[in-house]
Amino acid sequence: MTMHLAQMNVGRLIAPTGDPRVKPFMDALELINGIGRRMPGFVWMLDGLNDPGHDPNAPAFPDDPLLVPNLSVWEDAASLERFVWGTVHRKFWDRRHEWFEVLDEMYLVMWWVNEGHKPTLEEAKAKLAKLRADGDSDEAFGWDWLKAAV
Repeated sequence: MTMHLAQMNVGRLIAPTGDPRVKPFMDALELINGIGRRMPGFVWMLDGLNDPGHDPNAPAFPDDPLLVPNLSVWEDAASLERFVWGTVHRKFWDRRHEWFEVLDEMYLVMWWVNEGHKPTLEEAKAKLAKLRADGDSDEAFGWDWLKAAV
């Protein structure tokens, strides 16, 4: 069976989404996500917390509504890497300190999924918790482990 790469990264905004301090970031989401969707190797992206059964008005992390996730699936690591570092996305990554707090724990997790699988937010949260608790493994890992495994 073909495997695809799922990834979730989480950021904690410096202010609520309607605040002018994060407006440049919020205004760019459509552009950045649109570029991602058109990239070779893109498979799927969680939009508007479209998990089945999820209340679209509820925050992704009810205990901290300033935490925002990005969850996507890619055909392979090279496709994800091209999007992250080889498009205008990089300019927004370089400016992340303007809109996001520095987190004191791991905020990115990747894992392999079967082709066609669309991970839920709860699945991604569990993978991130596993990575935080146990470090890199075949089940949940970061960039460094992935590069070493390839």
